[in-house]
Amino acid sequence: MNYFLTEEQMMIRELARQIANEKIKPIAGELDKTGEFPYEIMKILAQSDLFGIFIEEKYGGTGGGVLELSIATEELSKACGGIAVCYAASALGTYPIILFGNEEQKRRYLPELAAGKKLAAFALTEPNAGSDASAIETTARKEGDFYVLNGTKHFITNGGVADIYTVIAMTDKSKGSRGASAFIVEKGTEGFSFGKKEDKMGIRASATSELIFNECRVPKENLLGKEGFGFVIAMKTFDKSRPGVAAQALGIAQGALDLAIEYARQRVQFGKPISSFQGIQFMLADMATEIEAARALVYSVARTIDAGEKNIAKISAMAKLFASDVAMRVTTNCVQIFGGYGYMRDYPIEKYMRDAKITQIYEGTNQIQREIIATNLIKESLKN
Repeated sequence: MNYFLTEEQMMIRELARQIANEKIKPIAGELDKTGEFPYEIMKILAQSDLFGIFIEEKYGGTGGGVLELSIATEELSKACGGIAVCYAASALGTYPIILFGNEEQKRRYLPELAAGKKLAAFALTEPNAGSDASAIETTARKEGDFYVLNGTKHFITNGGVADIYTVIAMTDKSKGSRGASAFIVEKGTEGFSFGKKEDKMGIRASATSELIFNECRVPKENLLGKEGFGFVIAMKTFDKSRPGVAAQALGIAQGALDLAIEYARQRVQFGKPISSFQGIQFMLADMATEIEAARALVYSVARTIDAGEKNIAKISAMAKLFASDVAMRVTTNCVQIFGGYGYMRDYPIEKYMRDAKITQIYEGTNQIQREIIATNLIKESLKN
C-alpha cells in the first residue's frame, strides 16, 4: 500500500533497509548465537544519523517523530529484531528527557543521544514490579544537593551498554504510585553498577541486564519533572514508545513472511513447488493481509501522535497489541511452512519466532494493553 510518506521518510526507509540488508543480515545469526552486543552496527546507525530522527533539530536531531522512528525500526527488524531493539531501546530511554526534561537537561543530554555517541535505557521493571509498575521498591532519598538511590532494576534493555539511564524510584512510599519520581543517571556514577546479564530465548543480540543502586548519589538537577511525577512520566513515555514496539513486531513479521515466500517457491514436494498448493497459498495470503492491517494501524497511530493528539494511551496500546499478536501468529505459521527445517537452527526462520514473542511481553504485556484499551473505552462512554 502507498502510505504517502514524505521524501525524507522514504529516504529514512531506504537507508535503514540498506543497512539491514548489507550490514545486519550477514551477522544476525552469529550474534544470536553468541549474544554479543552489536556495537559496530550502532556506530553505523549513528554515522547514518538515524539516532536523531525523532529529536528536535535544535538538539542535534532531524526533527522527525514517532512515524520516522517506526519506519526505521520496522526496516531494521526485518533483518534482526534483537539488533533493532538495541536502537529502539535508546529511543525509549530518550523519550522521558524529550517529554519532561527542562531546557538544561535537554541541552546536556539530547545532542549526544541524537548523534548516537551515547545510548540510553529506561529502567522501571524490578523483581517484584513487572506489570504492576506502581509496586517499585527502588528508593531515592533527598540529601542536600543529591538524591541517594538504593534498589535493583532488572530486565533492562541496553543495561550495561547504555550511558544514560532514566530511572524510576520512590521518593515517598506512603503515596504509592504518586510517590515515584524519575531521575537521569549516568553510567559511571558512584554506587551504580550492573548485575546479571540475562540469557534470553530471543532478541539475543541485545543486552538485558540488572541495574544495582547502592547509595548511588545523583545530583538533584537530574530529577525529571517534579517529585511524584515518576509514574506519570513512565506512562506518558510508554504512550510514545509503544508504536516502536509495534514497528519492531511488524518488521519481524514481514521479514519472516519474506523468507517463507522465498522458501515456498523453492521447496518442491509431489513434483512441484509447495507455493502452488492452495493450503500454503491461503496461509501466505492471510499473513500478508494481517501484516498490512498492522502496518496501517501502526503508521496511523504514529501520525496521530506526531500531530499532537493528547489522549493517545488507547491507540498506542492498540498498535502494540495488534502488531505483536500478528507477529506471533505470522512467525509461527512461517515456521510451519518451512516444516521440519523451520525447527532447525540451520535455517533463520526459527529465530524470527523466538524474537517475536518478546513483543507481546515488554513495555506492558498484551494483557495489560487490553486493560488500557478497555479502561479508556469505558471512560469515553461515560462522557457521552
